[in-house]
Formats: sequence, C-alpha cells, structure tokens
Amino acid sequence: MSDAAVDLRSDTVTRPSPGMRRAMADAVVDDDVLGKDPTADRLERRVAELLGKDAALFFPSGTQANQAAVILHTHPGTEAVCEAESHVFHYEYADAAWLAGVQLHPVTSARGSLTARDVAAAIRPGDRHHPLTTLLCVENTHNLHGGAVVPLPAMQAIRALSRETSLPVHLDGARLWNAATAAGVALSDFASCADTVTVCISKGLGCPIGSLLAGSSTLIADAWSVRKRLGGGMRQVGILAAAGLWALDHNLDRLGEDHERARRLARETDSIDGLRADVPDTNIVMIHLENDGLNEETVAAELEELGVQLLPAGPGTLRAVTHLDVDDEGIERCLEALSRVAAAS
Repeated sequence: MSDAAVDLRSDTVTRPSPGMRRAMADAVVDDDVLGKDPTADRLERRVAELLGKDAALFFPSGTQANQAAVILHTHPGTEAVCEAESHVFHYEYADAAWLAGVQLHPVTSARGSLTARDVAAAIRPGDRHHPLTTLLCVENTHNLHGGAVVPLPAMQAIRALSRETSLPVHLDGARLWNAATAAGVALSDFASCADTVTVCISKGLGCPIGSLLAGSSTLIADAWSVRKRLGGGMRQVGILAAAGLWALDHNLDRLGEDHERARRLARETDSIDGLRADVPDTNIVMIHLENDGLNEETVAAELEELGVQLLPAGPGTLRAVTHLDVDDEGIERCLEALSRVAAAS
C-alpha cells in the first residue's frame, strides 16, 4: 500500500490494474452501434453463460440497465414493487416515473430481504381504483442494508409468487458477484429467480465502466432498442468489455479476500469507544457513531485529513467498502485513523 489515500468510499473507485490496461489496449474492436463489437460480444456471451441466461447486453451504467429492464417489463401508468431502501427507488433519480411512466411501490423489509408474503400484499388487486402491478424488483446484495445477501430461498419464494401471479421479476444484481461468493451459491442459481438481471463489472471486479443486462433472447433483442433510445449505444466498446473479460478471469475468484477484510474492519472498529460496526455479509461495512460528539460529515472530513476516505451514509453513519485496491495495510491505516478521530472527540 502506498502513501496515497485509503479510499473506502466504494468499490467503484478502483483503478484498472496493469494487466487490465494491457487487455484494454490490445482489445479487438468494431463499431457496436453499426454492427457488433467482437470483444463486447464475447463479454456478453460470457456473462449470459455465468448467469444461465440466453443473452446479455453491455450498458454504460447500472442505472441505465435497471431502467431498461423497467421499460421492458412494464407500460406507462402501472406500478412496480420494490424494496423500500432499494437502489431503483433511492438512487436512480425517479427514472422509473420519468422514463417509463411507472410508479414504484416500496415495501419495507428486514435487511433488504423481501418476503413473498410482503410482496404478495403489495400487489394491487386489479380494480379500477388502483394502478396495475406489472413488475417485481429485488436487489442482491442490498446496498443500503450494508451489502446484505438476500438468501436464495427468499428469492426462490418470490420467484414462485411471480409465476403464480404472472408477474416478471427484475434482479438488480449490481454486486451479485459478492452475493454468490458469500453464499457459496452459483450466480446462475440467483439469476434463475428473475427474468432479467443486472450485474456491474465496475463494482467489485475492478473495471472502470460497465454493466450488463441479461435475460431471454427476445428481451435482450428488445433491450438493444431501449438502450439506443436512452443514448447507451457506444462505438468501440470492446475497449471497456476487454476489462470485463480480464476481470472475470482474474478478479472474480478473489472477492472473498474483500469480504474477509471487511469482517476484520468491522470487528476491530467495534472495539473502538464511540463506534459500532454492523457485521458485514460481504464487502460493505456500516459504521455507526454512538458518541454524541461525533457527526458523520465531520468525522469523514477528519478521516480524510488523515488519508482515509469513507462515505457519510445517513445520520450518525459512515460506509466503508473494501475492494482490490485496499490491502491489509490499508485496513490497518483505516483503523488507526478511526481510533484517532474517536479518541479526539
């Protein structure tokens, strides 16, 4: 670890490694809007296979991929059920309403894990006084619940409900890589619980840009047109797709290291007076400031002066996300900075 800041704001802050940069520089490319970029095609086929889906499509962002799925599955004036703290509800700028004309129906859950019973209660009865429910959205891992893994049985129960009600399911699996690693479950097992799945190669895998939407061949063919309308078509996108292929070969299998460092960070932070950390499922650690003299914005600023960057995540809470650019020394530096700031309050 160098003297550079220990950046734990997110696993999206990683820089491409030398090997990834070489793969990007050497990528075989073509115009993906006029035809098909061969490297993007390889990545799309690889991700579809990992997820057990017919096809996948590269998008510049997870938000655009999620919103493409909402547009694909719904029509204006209807409603999509989602978890109350979900990314599609909190962090996508009301795009479902703006772009798809769809209202979101948020449902509160324990640690982001919706139950089939709660989802069933949120499905509209179909009378003329209510908007029609057209989509069920789930998220795994769950960002605002500290990277919590939604257990496979819970997702399978929602899948069973979707079949009973003939409602499609979209899985925001931005960090599904982490969920599968932590649960010891195949990516395809989680993905089988949904009609469409979003995964982000810029989260956890160390890529600079990119997400993919996977589903049936028909849905993904339609997704190409939706992506075009949203301005997501890119030309020699193989330069970015090459990073994803390299990451799947080199960074996917090491995610457990991030989880172990997150557990260490949480465990040792919990022993610092005035601080409490949730036990993480994956690579996100939620740190709570229990001393009344501590404020999340102030603490974040003081930590940054000590060379450590954490993200304020609500009143009295900071978020730390481990990733491949933070090693054991980086975790130690973070703990030392947290101790100093807490002791000075």
